[in-house]
Amino acid sequence: MGLSDTIKYMEDTKIIEIIKNSTPAVISIVITKDLPKIEGFYQMPYQGRKFLIPKINKKEKEEVKIGGGSGFLVSADGIILTNSHVVHDTKAEYTAFLDHEEKTKHEVEVIARDPIHDIAICKIKGNNLPYLELGDSTTLQLGESVIAVGNALGEFSNTVSLGIISGLSRFIKAQQGGRGYAERLRGLIQTDAAINPGNSGGPLINMEGKVVGINTAVVFGAQNIGFSIPVNQARIDIEEVKQYGRIRMPFLGVRYIIISEDMQKQNKLPVDHGALIMREALGDTAVVRGSSADKVGLKEFDIILEADGKEITRENTLQDLIQEHKMGDKIKIKVLRDKKEKEMEIELEEKSK
Repeated sequence: MGLSDTIKYMEDTKIIEIIKNSTPAVISIVITKDLPKIEGFYQMPYQGRKFLIPKINKKEKEEVKIGGGSGFLVSADGIILTNSHVVHDTKAEYTAFLDHEEKTKHEVEVIARDPIHDIAICKIKGNNLPYLELGDSTTLQLGESVIAVGNALGEFSNTVSLGIISGLSRFIKAQQGGRGYAERLRGLIQTDAAINPGNSGGPLINMEGKVVGINTAVVFGAQNIGFSIPVNQARIDIEEVKQYGRIRMPFLGVRYIIISEDMQKQNKLPVDHGALIMREALGDTAVVRGSSADKVGLKEFDIILEADGKEITRENTLQDLIQEHKMGDKIKIKVLRDKKEKEMEIELEEKSK
């Protein structure tokens, strides 16, 4: 055996050992919901064609599997990390399956959700459970080898793929949780390790066997482009839960639309950037009553041009700037109202549930 063969053998042995030690701590999450019972189907003719329509019995309900995802244990007493979008439905039930226990069911308790970073902290009952150690995502380097593990397509548990770190600090818009709109995710790890639907919430593991990311999204129509949330953000969320029993997030209290050049032209707005405060739908409020924004007198149709001296754009949104702060921080904002600019100082408060 030559030197190159020996090196390859050692690398393969190391990868196999990491996978062997890691997969027992990776779980499959099954999402179920009580829905009206379907009692057969009937045909409905329309424009010369026949469509099958379900017969729904609204008086009876049955448990239906509506999705699945992945997660992984980070403590021996059953603390789990996954994506917020995997467990976003508060009316659904979540069940964890540990592969090493031959499909023993565990009821999942969702402790806290961080939708801004797409992280959720959950819990199952148990002791002496296998778990993964968290690494340091700030030390990642381009080209570094990583392993993605998850419940691919919601069917194939502990699917393993090998790749490298392809990019750092990526920004994407991702369709999350089937809710019909895109979430902005920043600071992501890009990898060419295969990530498929159902892998969401699974770990991205380095060659030390430590978790450096939480797999969250894949770009459809492209090959070998997947994204993971840096695990250091999850560390912050876990500490928040330990100290406060929840994930605390700074909150301004406005609904807004980011202005672009096209939007300015179409609506004859006075500026081509900024956050235009306005409600998203009938019944909404543009400024949340009692919030920080309400206390300083922000109004619907005000345009927040800057925060912390930084111009608000599609690439640098108001939310992005707020997330750089903590509760209690005071920030200066520049507001355009009735064609006049004014500066305000506003104190960020905790977002209520």
